[in-house]
Amino acid sequence: MEELAPVIVSLGLFVFLGVVALGPIGRAFAERLRGKGHEPALDSAEVEALRDELAGLRQLVGELAERQDFTERLLAQTREKGLLAAPKEQR
Repeated sequence: MEELAPVIVSLGLFVFLGVVALGPIGRAFAERLRGKGHEPALDSAEVEALRDELAGLRQLVGELAERQDFTERLLAQTREKGLLAAPKEQR
Protein backbone atom coordinates (compact mmCIF):
# COMPACT_ATOMS: atom_id res chain seq x y z
CA MET A 1 0.00 0.00 0.00
CA GLU A 2 2.88 2.35 0.74
CA GLU A 3 4.14 1.79 -2.78
CA LEU A 4 0.81 2.93 -4.27
CA ALA A 5 0.57 6.19 -2.28
CA PRO A 6 2.87 8.24 -4.56
CA VAL A 7 1.10 6.87 -7.64
CA ILE A 8 -2.33 7.73 -6.24
CA VAL A 9 -1.20 11.23 -5.23
CA SER A 10 0.39 11.79 -8.66
CA LEU A 11 -2.70 10.51 -10.44
CA GLY A 12 -4.98 12.68 -8.28
CA LEU A 13 -2.84 15.75 -8.95
CA PHE A 14 -2.83 14.97 -12.67
CA VAL A 15 -6.63 14.64 -12.75
CA PHE A 16 -7.07 17.82 -10.70
CA LEU A 17 -4.80 19.83 -12.98
CA GLY A 18 -6.54 18.40 -16.05
CA VAL A 19 -9.95 19.41 -14.76
CA VAL A 20 -8.73 22.90 -13.88
CA ALA A 21 -6.88 23.35 -17.18
CA LEU A 22 -9.76 22.08 -19.34
CA GLY A 23 -12.57 23.52 -17.25
CA PRO A 24 -13.94 27.07 -17.18
CA ILE A 25 -11.17 28.26 -14.87
CA GLY A 26 -8.51 26.98 -17.26
CA ARG A 27 -10.25 28.56 -20.26
CA ALA A 28 -10.62 31.90 -18.47
CA PHE A 29 -6.97 31.82 -17.48
CA ALA A 30 -5.91 31.01 -21.05
CA GLU A 31 -8.04 33.83 -22.46
CA ARG A 32 -6.55 36.23 -19.96
CA LEU A 33 -3.05 35.19 -21.00
CA ARG A 34 -3.98 35.76 -24.65
CA GLY A 35 -5.38 39.20 -23.81
CA LYS A 36 -8.98 38.38 -24.66
CA GLY A 37 -10.27 38.96 -21.16
CA HIS A 38 -10.28 42.76 -21.33
CA GLU A 39 -11.99 45.34 -23.47
CA PRO A 40 -9.66 47.08 -25.88
CA ALA A 41 -8.52 50.56 -24.94
CA LEU A 42 -10.22 53.52 -26.57
CA ASP A 43 -8.33 55.28 -29.31
CA SER A 44 -7.81 59.05 -29.26
CA ALA A 45 -10.71 59.73 -31.67
CA GLU A 46 -13.16 57.89 -29.40
CA VAL A 47 -11.84 59.70 -26.34
CA GLU A 48 -12.22 63.06 -28.09
CA ALA A 49 -15.78 62.19 -29.17
CA LEU A 50 -16.66 61.25 -25.58
CA ARG A 51 -15.17 64.52 -24.29
CA ASP A 52 -17.23 66.51 -26.80
CA GLU A 53 -20.38 64.65 -25.79
CA LEU A 54 -19.62 65.25 -22.11
CA ALA A 55 -19.09 68.96 -22.75
CA GLY A 56 -22.46 69.13 -24.52
CA LEU A 57 -24.18 67.35 -21.64
CA ARG A 58 -22.57 69.70 -19.11
CA GLN A 59 -23.84 72.69 -21.08
CA LEU A 60 -27.34 71.19 -21.25
CA VAL A 61 -27.40 70.52 -17.50
CA GLY A 62 -26.27 74.10 -16.86
CA GLU A 63 -29.06 75.48 -19.06
CA LEU A 64 -31.62 73.27 -17.32
CA ALA A 65 -30.42 74.48 -13.92
CA GLU A 66 -30.81 78.11 -15.06
CA ARG A 67 -34.34 77.41 -16.30
CA GLN A 68 -35.26 75.74 -13.03
CA ASP A 69 -33.92 78.69 -11.03
CA PHE A 70 -35.88 81.13 -13.21
CA THR A 71 -39.07 79.09 -12.81
CA GLU A 72 -38.65 78.88 -9.04
CA ARG A 73 -38.11 82.66 -8.79
CA LEU A 74 -41.15 83.32 -10.98
CA LEU A 75 -43.33 81.01 -8.86
CA ALA A 76 -42.07 82.62 -5.65
CA GLN A 77 -42.89 86.12 -6.96
CA THR A 78 -46.35 84.97 -8.05
CA ARG A 79 -47.02 83.48 -4.59
CA GLU A 80 -45.84 86.67 -2.88
CA LYS A 81 -48.32 88.68 -4.92
CA GLY A 82 -51.08 86.28 -3.87
CA LEU A 83 -51.84 85.20 -7.41
CA LEU A 84 -50.97 81.58 -6.75
CA ALA A 85 -51.75 79.44 -3.72
CA ALA A 86 -48.87 77.83 -1.87
CA PRO A 87 -48.44 74.10 -2.56
CA LYS A 88 -50.22 71.74 -0.18
CA GLU A 89 -48.01 69.72 2.13
CA GLN A 90 -47.77 66.08 1.27
CA ARG A 91 -48.47 63.59 4.02
